[in-house]
Amino acid sequence: MSNATTHAETVHRVSFLDKDSLAIPILKVLQADGTAYENAVLPVIDETLAKKIHDTCVFTRVLDERMLGAQRQGRISFYMTCTGEEASIVGSTAALDDGDVILAQYREHAALRYRGFTTEQFMNQMFSNEKDLGKGRQMPIHYGSQALNYQTISSPLATQIPQATGVAYSLKRQGKRNIAICYFGEGAASEGDFHAGLNMAAVLNTPVIFFCRNNGYAISTPTDEQFKGNGIASRGVGYGMHTIRVDGNDMLAVLAATQQARAYALEHNAPVLIEAMTYRLGAHSSSDDPSGYRSKEEEAKWQQHDPVKRFKLWMVNKGWMDEQTDSELYVKYREEVLAQLKVAEKVPTPHIDEIISDVYDKPTPILQKQLAELKKHVKKYPEAYPKSAGRI
Repeated sequence: MSNATTHAETVHRVSFLDKDSLAIPILKVLQADGTAYENAVLPVIDETLAKKIHDTCVFTRVLDERMLGAQRQGRISFYMTCTGEEASIVGSTAALDDGDVILAQYREHAALRYRGFTTEQFMNQMFSNEKDLGKGRQMPIHYGSQALNYQTISSPLATQIPQATGVAYSLKRQGKRNIAICYFGEGAASEGDFHAGLNMAAVLNTPVIFFCRNNGYAISTPTDEQFKGNGIASRGVGYGMHTIRVDGNDMLAVLAATQQARAYALEHNAPVLIEAMTYRLGAHSSSDDPSGYRSKEEEAKWQQHDPVKRFKLWMVNKGWMDEQTDSELYVKYREEVLAQLKVAEKVPTPHIDEIISDVYDKPTPILQKQLAELKKHVKKYPEAYPKSAGRI
């Protein structure tokens, strides 16, 4: 007999449950003016950690601003911003150990920056040059870093969710005191991989945090057209795991929730679901025009909930930040990003032989034959492959 039937209340007349039967509170610590709510319990945070969080947020804002501009200029092919969701990403990453494994969707470059990814590394990836850790095989913003325990991003939605369950199960079997954290949007929660991944994690008792950025839209589809249930948090309860809903624009609420979620996952070898209620201030990607599906008034309303501004105000109230220092940081990173951009776009693309390396221990005869055919083709039509033609 299952736990559900063992502890079930017995009734003797028909009584249905609906989406309102489960009341899910939302954790809030910081108000819009940067002061804490009365009786709010703050996370573990000191000045050093606060400054690192703020620094990461400022860099991410600048990177998004500059690289979206670079895409519009035709210097890179594609870009996606984190604007408006920084608290969800940075606040959760700051609660982790460096040995914890991050499985991202594609809007979590702030997490990679927090872990130490350099400006040069960001640029090399986006320009797919010979210094790119992924050897130019991925489209821009699909980062990965073995050194920083950040698994390489893949474009298809939700593939990382069951993978995170496997990573966490592996960490448990190895006896490591680390967890996996898996980021995804509420749109990805409509994929089958979401349900398979969460169910496996609960049944196999794996130390993983499933972190849902509920930013209101799956590209252009609003949440009320995606599902009729009580958000994503109710699904965690349905799969038998500890679940919490937080204000995703509240840095301290996200930090507190993730700190405690990590502790619980480690202590109990069990998954946790965090649903962060946030908003994507920018377009879905550089290929998207949000004016076609949402109003300027809606965007302006959410600008009032800017997570970076709210956290900065809290730091100012604490005496850990001032407006001049904040402004100087933006200037510093704008200069740094632009300088590294100009360097990276001039670095050659990887040699064409790199296209078959690392697939197997040694390239197979079939791969070698295909490479030879590719070289022949590029040599025949060099004008169609201006970057590769000079790297044969």
